[in-house]
Amino acid sequence: MIVVIPDVLSVAEARRCVEKLEKADWREGRYTAGPLAARVKDNLQLADDDPLATEIGVLLLERLAVMSRFVAAALPLKVVPPRFNLYASDASYGDHIDSAVFGVPDTSIRIRADMSATLFLSDPDEYDGGELTVMGEFAPHQVKLPAGHMVLYSSGAVHHVEPVTRGARFAAFFWIQSLVRENDRRSMLLELDDTIQALAADTPDNPAVARLTGLYHNLLRDWAVT
Repeated sequence: MIVVIPDVLSVAEARRCVEKLEKADWREGRYTAGPLAARVKDNLQLADDDPLATEIGVLLLERLAVMSRFVAAALPLKVVPPRFNLYASDASYGDHIDSAVFGVPDTSIRIRADMSATLFLSDPDEYDGGELTVMGEFAPHQVKLPAGHMVLYSSGAVHHVEPVTRGARFAAFFWIQSLVRENDRRSMLLELDDTIQALAADTPDNPAVARLTGLYHNLLRDWAVT
């Protein structure tokens, strides 16, 4: 399941984030990867405890908490604090799968990665390359979104970032532990939710709306793990 969440940030908000990140203290990204991923990771990354990462990360999580599309798609239980990366000068990240479990810095909290998120902060016109390519069951999906837009995808999917051959690509990325662990079940619940919303908008008094809503919550009750 690949889901685009538009307008997490406005264009102006994304631009202000980039202006701050352009002055940040960037480090080699490969040092934050496991031994296998480090072989194919060639980018820059902010330290997890960088005050700027905390500042922008809090803004993103506050915004996402009230975005119905994000909540419907991810059904978030726990979220790893957002991290930030920079691709420039032919930087890339080869094929890899995200780690299964992440720790939250300075805590004993462990979060299972069910869904991965990339929020694009740079406008596509500002750089060449840099597409996020997620391998699907039948074909790869290339993603390059407007500034402020975010994509969600399964953390178990093989994916990579194409080399950036011009300009700079700034982005936030993080992982979500969902109430519903199985990707296919999350997909079905999202499709059911979309159907309910469309039916309610078209015929709000249709008794099927209540029945379908009940079905949705009973499925979520059966499948959710808290």
